[in-house]
Amino acid sequence: MDHFSTDDIDEVYAWGRQIHRLNLCKDRILELYLAPYEITAAQFKVMLMMNRDGLTTSADLCRCISLDSGAMSRMLDRLQNKKMIMRVRSTTDRRQFHLALTEQGHDFCRQIPLIALKSFNELLAPLTPSELNELDRLLKKLVIPAGI
Repeated sequence: MDHFSTDDIDEVYAWGRQIHRLNLCKDRILELYLAPYEITAAQFKVMLMMNRDGLTTSADLCRCISLDSGAMSRMLDRLQNKKMIMRVRSTTDRRQFHLALTEQGHDFCRQIPLIALKSFNELLAPLTPSELNELDRLLKKLVIPAGI
């Protein structure tokens, strides 16, 4: 179903801007809670994927986060410098490395649920419970057909 025509391009841009602003707001709030750990929102997402989903390769992380390999490599370098992750050479293919959480990384990952809860409670505080349920329903209606 088409909701917009060429006459509505300014409204289309406004929708895009609002969606982008909401994502920025989410990341800014998240970074407030991450500041004591010296972790960025983007690094948080990598740590979350490694911990929750067991991702162990740069390629898998790139696919899940939609980040190019160069940017991911730099991010993994920063996480390794922070002693959150380590690269371990594959025993079956010397050209390949697997990623693993360090003890410090595991310690941080134990904080992830509380950080996520606080961040999303702050982000979504203006919504009533019924508005939150409606937002959830609408978001699912948009992302499920996209396969995301």
